[in-house]
Amino acid sequence: MEQFELIAKTFQGLEEVLAQELTELGANDIQIGRRMVSFSGDKEMMYRANFCLRTAIRILKPIKHFTARDADEVYQAVKSVDWSRYLDLGTTFAVDSVVFSQEFRHSKFVAYKTKDAIVDYFRETTGQRPNIRITNPDIKLNIHIAETDCTLSLDSSGESLHLRGYRTASVDAPINEVLAAGLIKLSGWNCDTDFIDPFCGSGTLLVEAALMARNIWPGIFRKEFGFEKWKDFDRDLLDRIYNDDSAERDFSHRIYGYDLNLRAVEAARTNAKNAGVADCIEITQQDIRKFEQPANPAVIITNPPYGERIVTPDMQGLYRSIGERLKHHFTGGEAWIISYREELFAQIGLKPSIKIPLYNGSLECEFRKYQLFSGKMDEFRAAGGEVKTDEERRFMGERRPARQNRGDFDNRRERRAPPPPPGAFEPPAGTGGTTATTLAMTAPNMPSCATNTESSSALSAAANAKNALATTGALATTAADGAMAATDDTETNAKATDSDKVADSDRAADSDKADAPSTTRTAGTTTGNRLTENSEKNNHEKNTHAGGSTPAADFRNSHGTDKEELHAGRPHVGRLQLLEPPAPEPLHRLVGRPSDGNGHG
Repeated sequence: MEQFELIAKTFQGLEEVLAQELTELGANDIQIGRRMVSFSGDKEMMYRANFCLRTAIRILKPIKHFTARDADEVYQAVKSVDWSRYLDLGTTFAVDSVVFSQEFRHSKFVAYKTKDAIVDYFRETTGQRPNIRITNPDIKLNIHIAETDCTLSLDSSGESLHLRGYRTASVDAPINEVLAAGLIKLSGWNCDTDFIDPFCGSGTLLVEAALMARNIWPGIFRKEFGFEKWKDFDRDLLDRIYNDDSAERDFSHRIYGYDLNLRAVEAARTNAKNAGVADCIEITQQDIRKFEQPANPAVIITNPPYGERIVTPDMQGLYRSIGERLKHHFTGGEAWIISYREELFAQIGLKPSIKIPLYNGSLECEFRKYQLFSGKMDEFRAAGGEVKTDEERRFMGERRPARQNRGDFDNRRERRAPPPPPGAFEPPAGTGGTTATTLAMTAPNMPSCATNTESSSALSAAANAKNALATTGALATTAADGAMAATDDTETNAKATDSDKVADSDRAADSDKADAPSTTRTAGTTTGNRLTENSEKNNHEKNTHAGGSTPAADFRNSHGTDKEELHAGRPHVGRLQLLEPPAPEPLHRLVGRPSDGNGHG
């Protein structure tokens, strides 16, 4: 058969999974793109791609590639196609458009121009026009524009392939079937253990897992595909693919689903029955807080509520319960959780071994893996256990390239920070001993001016009063900052003590906290910088008043009249340059307690 180009569309994050499916199906020239995978094949490959792929949303057949810089060029290119090969006057059609371009701002306008070109083609060649139908057309067309590169395609799927056909009962916020299948494939589940979803909802993850376990193609439930209304449709070929069940197999394990909502439990049972897999799925009404250790090895893959479309009275408490149950009642297993909010993940209290960014609808989510074990991390590793496989380390490393040379970056930043001027500040007794400078001030050059004795004395008295107030405020602020830092340290240590029961001894090195700058700041440093700043400001005011000008005038002369800077409350003597981010100081440093160099007394 003739070979031609095809495009399979999917969700962002599932491209590699889809490419693997196409490889197993026997496709050629597979290339991964953004939310799509291109490949080549014949008519049978196109039929099988629609019938067999679990992570594809639709399959497109490009019929023309062209370049266009405006709507008129799109019109002319579309009109040049021989549409009699694809449409008749009695054929209804609709155009879908996807546009990522600075030249074309409105995707619907592109769809209208494409439709006009096709209609005008038939008017000029036959004197009549074909019919256009928005809902349920005979032929669906797709035009994709990326800047000036345009692709016009026939949609061979018709309705989206996520509409399998088995889900007749639903609940609020059901997970998309394509995404559910993608999660299972990303987890690496090989159908060799039990499968558990403690938040099963309408049972989509359960049914998709059962279909994979028995190798039942997802297209078996579809009523029709878009290519069935094409002129060259081969009914015998589709029947042969549909009736071929030679790849189906038995599944010796069990699939378990739980949900607190009785309506969801009933919907899941109905959908499992519709899919013909109810005999291997057990669905029970149960709260996650009552989850117990399964009798056989199992994997958990679940999609708990995010607090967006489904809201519970205590969402963070729910995620704490998930972590507690996994930690104490799922030892030796793997749990995969997709969720939306970082603060919810934090409530689980377990360290994930892998994080995969995905989209669930418009929500930017993460799919995280948790390796559960009993005892301490050292004992688990000594027994040959692995929290992260080599492949998972590589996978995570590819997504965090900026962390590779973090130490060099910190060293360069420390070298860039200028030391404080000698004798500029001596810290008060009991405030700490470091003189690391965190702020550097650059003042514009000021001309020296003669001053009379009386005005100079008055200005000096005012400057001394200001300095006294600034010193008092700086010390008070510093003490408050130190107290807050001590509170944060106490909370952090409390959480770490609880998490260490399931985390390894390298938690500090692997966590994001280890990437924070190691340079510390003491109360004396902050006070010294503020005293230096006020001293320079007073000298500036003294010189400029004596010379007949004003600080505001000098500031405008040297820095312009930027209103944002004038209203930001910045000193008029110059700009403040942040050389390194301020780090909160532990409380024990404020009271002068000896330190071991790691922030612990």
